[in-house]
Amino acid sequence: MTWLITGGAGYIGAHVVREMLAAGERVAVLDDLSAGIADRLPAGVPVVRGTVADRPLLDRTLAGQEVTGVVHLAARKEVAESLARPEFYYRENVYGLAVLLEAVAAAGIRRFVFSSSAAVYGMPDTDTVTEDTPCRPMNPYGETKLAGEWLVRAAGRAHGMATVCLRYFNVAGAARPELADRGTSNVIPLFFERLGRGEPPQIYGDDYPTPDGTCVRDYVHVEDLARAHLAAARHTGRGGGDLTVNIGTGRGASVRELAELVAEVTGIREPAAVVTGRRPGDPARVVASVTRAAEILGFTARRDLRDMVESAWAGRRPAAEGPAGVSGQAAGH
Repeated sequence: MTWLITGGAGYIGAHVVREMLAAGERVAVLDDLSAGIADRLPAGVPVVRGTVADRPLLDRTLAGQEVTGVVHLAARKEVAESLARPEFYYRENVYGLAVLLEAVAAAGIRRFVFSSSAAVYGMPDTDTVTEDTPCRPMNPYGETKLAGEWLVRAAGRAHGMATVCLRYFNVAGAARPELADRGTSNVIPLFFERLGRGEPPQIYGDDYPTPDGTCVRDYVHVEDLARAHLAAARHTGRGGGDLTVNIGTGRGASVRELAELVAEVTGIREPAAVVTGRRPGDPARVVASVTRAAEILGFTARRDLRDMVESAWAGRRPAAEGPAGVSGQAAGH
């Protein structure tokens, strides 16, 4: 069988492609390369350039690559951009998904893994977030991910498709330097970015009800996340129905702890992190319950926060892109 990985040339997608290849799976990639980098992919992986909103292209690709399962990673994921351009986000993340699911159903494909996000939870009033925690997304990005989950489950029920929705917590690290996150929307690259410019990392608020007053988040290594996708893909082969599952470590780290670890790993201790005012809507603590992932998918994260920072830094250093810093963003995709 062949798995189509949409967004497979992206930061997360390239790790998923390599993990599935290493496990003996056949893969093909669909990516418009607006954020993806084709050179991240191993030689020989078929790459189709285009978007999931292009139905004729989808039909040709699904048939031509003999696709029997889809891992859907392609999406827009910048929270600030989603606030400024909500219509664009709904078109890209929800309409595009609807077109993809129509094509998948028409092609008789019955295995589908969807990249969701802990952003669906919004500001949970609980120490540990389970999959049954009420979803109250706080921005259009989170809304599109929740709407996407609804659509995936509905399509699965209508067409006898086995589906898995993976709610990522904060993704970081790299399996190898050339696969590192080149963006600056996630907290660790943002710390790197600011430090590289000689600017202090910013911590948004230190008066939260947490041990050191700063936000606490659950960070998961992208290599572990790729393993979770493989586990989810294989789960879809064990029967029908739908599954929604958190992917994190179940351990929280505060933004101040993260800033200290970044300083230690990079050796850049000046300028020191500075505290500014809270950002509206930042929850104090968002940490995953990982019981369902372990019990149903057999997945447990292996890598710790130091691994994430060290591997992310190894990928930044050669490009001379300094480290970056911010507060604790709500978990992203």
